Amino acid sequence: MGNLIWHEYSRFVSITATVYAIWAGFFGLFYRKFFWDFVGGTLRDPGGLQAPPGAAIFVSLIIKAPVIPIMAMILGMVILCIEMPLPAIKGLSLHRSLVVRVILLLFQTFLTILFYQGTNAAIWSFIAAGCYIRAIMLGEEMAEAKGNRGRSGQA
Repeated sequence: MGNLIWHEYSRFVSITATVYAIWAGFFGLFYRKFFWDFVGGTLRDPGGLQAPPGAAIFVSLIIKAPVIPIMAMILGMVILCIEMPLPAIKGLSLHRSLVVRVILLLFQTFLTILFYQGTNAAIWSFIAAGCYIRAIMLGEEMAEAKGNRGRSGQA
């Protein structure tokens, strides 16, 4: 039995969560619902559950104009470009940094938990961020980072 390589496991979970977040943002464009409307919401006979007045900013950013689902889709595409690197990104330190991935996944968690379709993506993004944190705590490095050790920017 081998050892679990945490950053590789986190990468696979992150790719899955990010693809889910992109699809959730796409479906959030058509089926707009603020997820936390049940907290303090009012149940109306024709119309269902209405969000409380304190959630007006979220209602305007998710239901009236789907800004948050679009931002979640854009952030998901950025994370996907880092996790499955484009040739232009593969040599950069952005691709090798596990801390940047944790920060982006936590932002994705925050954005996707606000709208109804993104709750599963938020859960899995949070799990992937936690696994990346575990990899950082164990001192793991990516293979690309080990290969670039001692090199300067000169060819």
